[in-house]
Amino acid sequence: MYEVLAEVVRNGFVESVHYGSVCGLAPDGAVDHARGDIHATVLPRSTTKPFQALGCLLAGAPLKEERLAIAAGSHTGEDFHVRTVTDMLADAGLGVDALQCLALPPEDEPTRAARIRAGLPEATKEHMNCSGKHAAMLAACVAAGWPIDTYLDPEHPLQRTIRATMGEAAGERPDPVAIDGCGAPLFGLSLIGLARAAQSLVIAEDGPFAAVADAMRVYPEYVGGTGHQNTEFMRALPGSVVKGGAEGVLIAATRQGHAVAVKVIDGSPRATTAIALRALEALGAALTPAALALADVPVLGGGRVVGEIRTTEGKQ
Repeated sequence: MYEVLAEVVRNGFVESVHYGSVCGLAPDGAVDHARGDIHATVLPRSTTKPFQALGCLLAGAPLKEERLAIAAGSHTGEDFHVRTVTDMLADAGLGVDALQCLALPPEDEPTRAARIRAGLPEATKEHMNCSGKHAAMLAACVAAGWPIDTYLDPEHPLQRTIRATMGEAAGERPDPVAIDGCGAPLFGLSLIGLARAAQSLVIAEDGPFAAVADAMRVYPEYVGGTGHQNTEFMRALPGSVVKGGAEGVLIAATRQGHAVAVKVIDGSPRATTAIALRALEALGAALTPAALALADVPVLGGGRVVGEIRTTEGKQ
């Protein structure tokens, strides 16, 4: 069912392996690369955020530029992220107390350290990496005249809109319904459906799908943050759209329409970027040297490089 997608090599010895599945689509939508069971359902986790942002946009949320990018992202809690979230809420007539995500410390370590030095609370809702998505959901509810207290109910009109939008993008009915780590509804998709959804963003020439993709491309620092893998991936491969999620899930698509969806079954994200890049390469996508450099993941020993995490493309 699953294949070995990557090996962790230390001083020439393979000490760990990552099993999983990969689905790769050619620009015409044909499956041109498959490893493991691409029809098995996965919980896409935060890879669904671009489509949740799309659902908010379709519901009437006034999202554009940085605000649309952060709605589609998993930000690292830097000051510019938090300002954007609080401004989104304020423009909707709401405060941070309306957010129903968890209160967590910023993932950006310098920001977290600065808050500790200043005697500020480490964990807040607005610093949580999903707060941009939640702020967008609240803005959509206000714009549409829908209840805000129940915006995370899977049967809320916003969540039904998001589920239908994901289904349109994936070409299948999203199922099952679960709850994500931030408390928002989470809809399952097959890996091939997830790859189709990723491709739908980059092949759109105009309209809401293109708006989400363009916001992510122009403002990649709002999709992740300083040094974040998704941000660096999009900067290294201009025109691409990339979004990772918890438990080893990642989607990536090029401006030309190549698309991949990755699921590492042990849940580790450490090899997902490299796996996605090598799958895009196998599809014939033109990758920049900067993008290919992200596929080189070192293994350290005593602070120096003693090995690598290498993908198994070409070995199957």
